[in-house]
Amino acid sequence: MRKSVIVATISLVALLSTQARAAFPDKDIRIICGFAAGGTCDLVARLIAKAVAPEFKQNVIVENRTGAGGTIAMASVARSEADGHTVLLCSQGQFAILPELPGMKLPVDPAKDLVPVANMTLANFVMVVPASRSWKTVADFVAAAKTGKLSYASAGNGTLQHIAGEAFRLAAGVEMTHVPYRGASPAGVDLIAGRVDTLITNLADVVGQIEGGQMRLLAFTDPYGSPKFPDAPKMSQTFADFAMGGWFGICGPSGMPADAIARWHSALKRAGDDPAIRKILDENGLVLTVEDAKAFGGRMAKDRETLGRVIRDASIRSDN
Repeated sequence: MRKSVIVATISLVALLSTQARAAFPDKDIRIICGFAAGGTCDLVARLIAKAVAPEFKQNVIVENRTGAGGTIAMASVARSEADGHTVLLCSQGQFAILPELPGMKLPVDPAKDLVPVANMTLANFVMVVPASRSWKTVADFVAAAKTGKLSYASAGNGTLQHIAGEAFRLAAGVEMTHVPYRGASPAGVDLIAGRVDTLITNLADVVGQIEGGQMRLLAFTDPYGSPKFPDAPKMSQTFADFAMGGWFGICGPSGMPADAIARWHSALKRAGDDPAIRKILDENGLVLTVEDAKAFGGRMAKDRETLGRVIRDASIRSDN
């Protein structure tokens, strides 16, 4: 009799636990973005929030917790309840660059304390130069760079723009001066003014300046390009296998239930079917690429290996 009661109790607990998990989502959802409002990360976070709210039938709130290259946001999510209601709008820099940077002390280990949930989009990366300069092609720029007197801007030490600039320098076999800024926007201002010679960054950061004739697009550094500039060449046409681009997806705290992860993936897939969302992504240099947790995790691991190699070859540190 006692054994039957114990078995029944265990079964009831398991049933209640399953029902509790199945209730996701049962309260407001928070998407934590580690970068300031107005940037590409923030744009994607708010686009996702608006798109998944009807699917989840809950309020979806974007919180910008900026600072320390996105690590403050990472730590906040890693330490939150692992129920799917608090997630991170994660980027390549947080998961594939920062863990590889010598001298970088992270508050959490993204490989252990956070889990991939679903990728949402890839980000076009482009190489631009001041429109006032004579360079029309990547080959023109490389020829000028052989003097050793040119510079490249980045959005800061250890950013993807920094790694991409070093990858280009190594591929071209030239010496260039790295000029870090506090974000892509001030870097773009100085590029237009001619105080630096090139910048490799998100297309979304510079699309207005390209269309306005202030910057010249030399090449896409990612392998996919954009319908916005269909005739622009790819960097791989000059340097075989050159591929530098970003991504933005959803990550959660370690221990996030499988059913919550599946619901997020399903919601993002449904959002990607909306032509209005596709249009916004296209206009901002973003390529819709919804991937499940396994595929997204594989992308993270591959990028960490690739970008880690550039970091080591170029002797990049968090303070240079």
